[in-house]
Amino acid sequence: MTFQNVNLTHAGEVATLTLTSKKGSMGPTFWPEIPRVLTDLGGARALILRGQDLFSAGLDVRASAPVIAPTLGDPEAFAAVVAEMHAAIDAFAALPIPVIAAVHGWCIGAGLELISACDLRIASADARFSLPEVKLGITADLGGLQRLPHLIGTGRAAHLALTGDPIDAQTAERWGLITELLPNPDALFDRANALAAGLAALPPRAVEGTKRTLQERLPHAQSLDQAVRWNAQHMTAEGLAQALK
Repeated sequence: MTFQNVNLTHAGEVATLTLTSKKGSMGPTFWPEIPRVLTDLGGARALILRGQDLFSAGLDVRASAPVIAPTLGDPEAFAAVVAEMHAAIDAFAALPIPVIAAVHGWCIGAGLELISACDLRIASADARFSLPEVKLGITADLGGLQRLPHLIGTGRAAHLALTGDPIDAQTAERWGLITELLPNPDALFDRANALAAGLAALPPRAVEGTKRTLQERLPHAQSLDQAVRWNAQHMTAEGLAQALK
């Protein structure tokens, strides 16, 4: 299947989804492609999300304006347009396999909201992160304000969202937005491949159960109960014996 904005490749049990649109921008044709391309993952047990020349310049405002402008002042119509964007970003979070965002260059607006839905985020030293919507007169509405406080804390999320100012890769690592910092894009993509291969080799049900428990952020007792029930349903005597070896 061919797509305008993304390209999916496979190497064994690791899939890589590359944003191929200009500067990784996200226009009207980008959003419906994501749920479709993710149906082609097949037997992949880990997914890398990356850009080409840079990770993503965010929403393609010029291309999106003709779609968005007629809905302004009409909350229901506006929500219907944004719902397609939500579905695309939520599709990564909903995958049963871990998603690694490998960021180089700029990661702006919708790009930052997209990586906040991924499970792991790593970056090269040239990466820059920004949530500039407030400077454009809008409130970020693609999940960043909901997910980022859990990743970096409410204060740092507020700093990003209220100032709209960018942060560099070193700051992003210090804040916990990314968990590994690599010297350059080549090292970044090598590390992403190695990390994904390691994840793909782990028991898939254990990985999925861990991802679900982390994502759902249930109250403590309810989250414990969910993890116990997941193990009761998916743990096998054979798997336990293999682990003990």
